[in-house]
Amino acid sequence: VQLQASGGGLVQAGTSLRLSCIASGRTFSLYGMGWFRQAPGEEREFVAAITWNGGSTIYEDSVKERFIISRDNAKNTVYLQMNSLKPGDTAVYYCARSKWSMPKSISIEYDLWGQGTLVTVSS
Repeated sequence: VQLQASGGGLVQAGTSLRLSCIASGRTFSLYGMGWFRQAPGEEREFVAAITWNGGSTIYEDSVKERFIISRDNAKNTVYLQMNSLKPGDTAVYYCARSKWSMPKSISIEYDLWGQGTLVTVSS
């Protein structure tokens, strides 16, 4: 099973971007999924997560009113809609598969990671 993230790019502050993460294999719908990010010189941090069926989501406080995580199990894909982007959102964004159907916000609860996609927000 592999995760392939895409959709990053260079955008101006205040604009929107949607990241996608497609999973190979047939077990995508069994697991919760999450997005993390890592800014230059910083540790990787939790951004958002979604349960196996999309019925519940959790967010890091700084993105709670701006980002939306969703999933389409028929397409084996999880999305991160990022609105009102700020320079502080600049980072490499990683999608990850939770060990459980109900994901947590800590990285050790995830056992499969995508390669990351770079988001750069200019002021």
